[in-house]
Amino acid sequence: MKEECLICKAPLEYLNEDIQMECVICHKKESSKTRCKNGHYICNECHMQGIDGIFGVCLSEASKNPIDILNKLMSLPFCHMHGPEHHIMVGAALLTAYKNAGGDIDLNKALSEIRNRGKSVPGGACGFWGACGASISSGMFVSIITDSTPLMIEPFALSNKMTAQALNAIGEVGGPRCCKRDSYLSVLKAVDFIKENIGIEMEKSSVVCSFSSQNNQCIGKRCPFSQGSLS
Repeated sequence: MKEECLICKAPLEYLNEDIQMECVICHKKESSKTRCKNGHYICNECHMQGIDGIFGVCLSEASKNPIDILNKLMSLPFCHMHGPEHHIMVGAALLTAYKNAGGDIDLNKALSEIRNRGKSVPGGACGFWGACGASISSGMFVSIITDSTPLMIEPFALSNKMTAQALNAIGEVGGPRCCKRDSYLSVLKAVDFIKENIGIEMEKSSVVCSFSSQNNQCIGKRCPFSQGSLS
């Protein structure tokens, strides 16, 4: 096994109902449906230790390409193959590229906002909520750049449409989950969406996944970013 449980590397198991768990790192007790087969549980907050490292990368980045930025974030030591950190990094990469492409935002403030919002989307939302956190992060990105609130008209519509388009792309590929694949799909959809609806043109490049060897559930040629799918 390449990466499953961060403590013992055993496979994860997903339960049908919440049970009381104790995080093996911070010892916080909470309800969850996820643990490893040896019983280890790591809470979302501990899983994302080091997430603030995104600030240094994003604030010093000049690229207009959110895929390139996302790859840099996913190469940081705190980032795992799968995990709720992707619920923040998708939006962070998009905010950074949007700013560099001419978007009028306070990037430091926007990054703080995507971190705070993204932290509220737990790991496993893709399977348990029917809404992947990567797609939700793209919707959060649109919400932030348009200053959306629940009472607004067009910003409300745009942020929900963004999430819907990303979710549709993810659903078309199908499971099992892959945080890298779903993050790439969400970012690529967002680049097109922003160009069409906001008029800011970020750069877009093709994606060839370099993480498949770390993913025990890799779907191979069925993934649009696999080496095999490009042959």
